[in-house]
Amino acid sequence: MEKKQFQAESKRLLDLMINSIYSQKEVFLRELISNSSDAIDKIYYKTLTDDALSFNRDDYYIKVSADKENRTLSISDSGIGMTKEELEENLGTIARSGSLAFKSETEMEEDFDIIGQFGVGFYAAFMVADTVTVLSKAFGSEEAYKWESEGAEGYTIQPTEKADIGTEITLKIKEDTEEETYSDFLEEFRLQEIIKKYSDFIRYPIKMDVTKSKPKEDNEEEYVDYVEEETINSMVPIWRKNKSELTDEDYENFYQEKHYGFDKPLKHIHTSVDGTIRYHAILYIPATMPFDYYSKEYEKGLELYSNGVLIMNKCADLLPDYFSFVKGMVDSEDLSLNISREMLQHDRQLKMIEKNITRKIKTELQNLLKNDRDKYVQFYDVFGRQLKYGVYSDFGQHKNVLQDLLMFYSSTEEKLVSLDEYVSRMPEEQKYIYYATGESNERIAKLPQTEIVADKGYEILYFTEDVDEFAIRMLMNYKEKEFKNVSSGDLGLESEEEKKEAEKEASDNKELFDKMKEILSDKVKEVKASKRLRSHPVCFSTEGEVSIEMEKVMQQMPDGQGVKADKVLEINVNHDVFNALKDAFDKDEEKLALYTNLLYNQAILIEGLPIGDPVEFTNDICKVMV
Repeated sequence: MEKKQFQAESKRLLDLMINSIYSQKEVFLRELISNSSDAIDKIYYKTLTDDALSFNRDDYYIKVSADKENRTLSISDSGIGMTKEELEENLGTIARSGSLAFKSETEMEEDFDIIGQFGVGFYAAFMVADTVTVLSKAFGSEEAYKWESEGAEGYTIQPTEKADIGTEITLKIKEDTEEETYSDFLEEFRLQEIIKKYSDFIRYPIKMDVTKSKPKEDNEEEYVDYVEEETINSMVPIWRKNKSELTDEDYENFYQEKHYGFDKPLKHIHTSVDGTIRYHAILYIPATMPFDYYSKEYEKGLELYSNGVLIMNKCADLLPDYFSFVKGMVDSEDLSLNISREMLQHDRQLKMIEKNITRKIKTELQNLLKNDRDKYVQFYDVFGRQLKYGVYSDFGQHKNVLQDLLMFYSSTEEKLVSLDEYVSRMPEEQKYIYYATGESNERIAKLPQTEIVADKGYEILYFTEDVDEFAIRMLMNYKEKEFKNVSSGDLGLESEEEKKEAEKEASDNKELFDKMKEILSDKVKEVKASKRLRSHPVCFSTEGEVSIEMEKVMQQMPDGQGVKADKVLEINVNHDVFNALKDAFDKDEEKLALYTNLLYNQAILIEGLPIGDPVEFTNDICKVMV
């Protein structure tokens, strides 16, 4: 029998497809099942256009059969089948698709789905098989043909006998090697696993003979094996069902079945879009953070399906990084796929889906904040940090998307509040959104710098996470209200009279403050009278872009050791300590140096910074005590 050569394709091309296009060999079964589904779809379509034909869905199915003894795996269908010419055209030319041609020639309606629009998938069979044999009898034909190939060397086609229309593909599975256990593809449990993973939502039954056990009739303590045909796939995907048919329990079961997480999801989002781009999606907001979320091992992404066939386990391009905690799936009919269902072109459709999904997630989170605040706070406690990173990353590119989702602890409300809620409560004369930074809400509440803002009755936002101030600096303002650290040099709170009084204090005590600055050398940029302190004797304020909290964060980074905030030591001139300073300045220069260093280290401790020389500090305290 004459062996025919593949048209215009070389052994190197076939080797490239087999070894490079598919990252996992198990997808061969997905591809062959998808082709079988297409073949049945074609018969269904013919019945829609020919009144003389009828389509009884019960007559159409796909059968997967394994023969361990002979190392063969068969996939058969009751679909449209192929003529000799179609076998040669569709299987003799690598990357030719009978499905794509069928769809083009018949001008099918847009809502009729043909999965296998590219012909490469069939050749995935050679990843696991030494020989591939195809028996096919075309719809309306009395003749059947056998196509057979051992790979890139060519193929043969000859007449054969086949009772029913349809196609049967038989793979002679390769022998096991040290690297690959091909025998796995002959095991019932493994085949069921692959079918459930990739082809669970194929619209026709995928049947297998499954081995089961039952008690013997005469002895219930002993079991006997028997074989029963089972439908492996569920056929109807949950995302194609009407939302009104589904309960919260249905969504939670799907979450568990797909192993999106071990927790109970906080919220599900079921959306279907039928416009320029068509897709269905079920998204979940988890209740708990994955253990590896902030590690390099964590992979973001949604499951991606094309007409119910799994294409990718985690398509990272469907989610922005700041929503990387979202789990779920997307099924689209419109994605442009190239030669492999694994290899997506980064095209307009994919980007449109990502944009729509991002907008939908934001809307649902906003609704949660508005309508179920306790649940949103629960979410924010777990993933709020990620939203803040999203504001800070990419030079603030996403801040407009995320700013309305941010929350911070409020000094007056004593709970988490949104920026919108803060601004809505601002008195008319208040110029800034005030915030304070520290390790905890309790410590921030005791900061000397908060006194003047609190005395004015203004609300203060508490920043306790390392990313908080970096994110806010990137945000810059909210609803035209600028953010202001309570430690900033100018808080914009003083009246003209208070400013004049402060200038007089500075002038009257210039020599004292200059001397204290000289004692502290380059540790501080300036020493001055404080306009913000009420009951506390001393504090730091800062000038420039780097705050003290930012300094602490940067100091923990390998390349941030040289970053320092420009610290200003502020002295409360209405405190008894100031009288002691003036007295020392007039009478005892050594005591002035002692008091100055003590006050500086006191300000350091208030900020949670490490004291440069703890031994010297304790010695200074002892000098004051004796």
